[in-house]
Amino acid sequence: MKNDREKVIVKTSVLGIIGNVFLVAFKAFVGILAGSIAIIMDAVNNFTDALSSTITIAGTKLAGKKPDKKHPYGYGRIEYLTSTLIAVLILFAGGMAVVESVKSIIDHFQNGTMPSFEVYSIVIVAVAIGVKIAIGLFFRQRGKSIESDALEASGMDALFDSVLSTATLVGVIVAKFANVYIEGYLGIAIGLFILKSGFEVMRESLSSMIGDRFERDYIVAIKEEINSIEGVRGCYDLILNNYGHDRNIGSVHIGVSDTLTAKDIQAIERKIALLMYKKYNTIMTVGIYADNQSDQASREIFEKVCETVKKHSTVLQMHGFYVDLSEKVISFDLVISFDDPDPEGTICAIKQETEQQNEGYQVFVQYDQDFSLSE
Repeated sequence: MKNDREKVIVKTSVLGIIGNVFLVAFKAFVGILAGSIAIIMDAVNNFTDALSSTITIAGTKLAGKKPDKKHPYGYGRIEYLTSTLIAVLILFAGGMAVVESVKSIIDHFQNGTMPSFEVYSIVIVAVAIGVKIAIGLFFRQRGKSIESDALEASGMDALFDSVLSTATLVGVIVAKFANVYIEGYLGIAIGLFILKSGFEVMRESLSSMIGDRFERDYIVAIKEEINSIEGVRGCYDLILNNYGHDRNIGSVHIGVSDTLTAKDIQAIERKIALLMYKKYNTIMTVGIYADNQSDQASREIFEKVCETVKKHSTVLQMHGFYVDLSEKVISFDLVISFDDPDPEGTICAIKQETEQQNEGYQVFVQYDQDFSLSE
C-alpha cells in the first residue's frame, strides 16, 4: 500500500512536470515576443511549479526510506520539509514577480513602453489556462485519493495559477484593443497573490513539523473503540505523534479494576495494541490506572475531590484516582486547559484543599497536558 501511494505521487508529479514545462515554453515564447512582463512572470511561476513537482518526487523517495539505527522512527517527516522547500520557491517567484512588475511600470511611465502582440498570442495564453486547470483538477483528485497534502496543495496552486493567468489574459486583451497599460499592475497583483500562497504553505508545513493536534473526530473514534474493549473503565492521556503518512507512535492510559490479574491486564493491553496497529497504523504503548473505589472510604474521598475539582473551570478532566488507605496516600491526574494562565497555581490550590479535607494524607497531583481533549 505504501509503495502504491509512492508510485501514484511520483507518476502524478512527473505528469505535472511535463505539463508545466510545456506551459513554461509557450508562455515564455509569447511573453518575450509580445514584451509582456505579466506573461513572462506567469511562465516563471509555472517553472517553479515544475521544480515543486521535482522536489515532491525527491521528498517522497526519501520519506519512503526504511527506519535505521540513527532514525528508528523512519524518514516520513521529510514530506514536511519538502513542503517547506516548495514554499520557499513560491515566495521567490512571488517576490520576483513584484520586483519585475514594478520595473515594468517605471519603464512604461518613463518610455511609454507598451506590450505588442498578435491575436494568436492571446489564443495560446487561453489554451495554457485550460491546461493549467486540467493539471490542478488532476492533482487535487489524486491527492485526495491517497491523502497526500503535497499533491492537494499543488493542485490548489495550479487552480490559483489559472485564475492569475486569466487576469494576465485580461491585461493582454485590454492592451491590444483599448491601448491601455494595466499589465504591470496585474503583475504586482499576481506577485502578491503568489506571496500569500507561499506564506500559507510555509505556515502549514512548519506547523506540521512542530506537531499539529490530531483532528478531534479521529481522537474521539480511537477513544470510543478503546473504551468498548471489555475490562476498560476509561481511556485517558491519549498522545499521538506523527512521523509521516500513516506512521504514528502513541501512548494511552486505561482505567481497570484493581482486582484484575497481570494476565487479565496483558490481554486487554494486547487487544488495544493490535487494534491501534491494524486500524490506525499506530504503535501504541498502554499504561494502567487501577480503579480502587470499591470500598466506602475511597468513594467518599473521591467524591470530595470531585467537588473540589469542579470549582476550577479550567480543569478539563480528572483521572487515575487512587487511594492507599494503609499508607494514607491520595493520587490523581488533572488535565488543565491551555487557557489557564497559571496551571501550576490551579494544581497547587486543588492539592492544598484536598490535604485540608483529608488530614493526615499525602496528596500527589500529576499535571497532564491537554493533548487531545479540547476542540
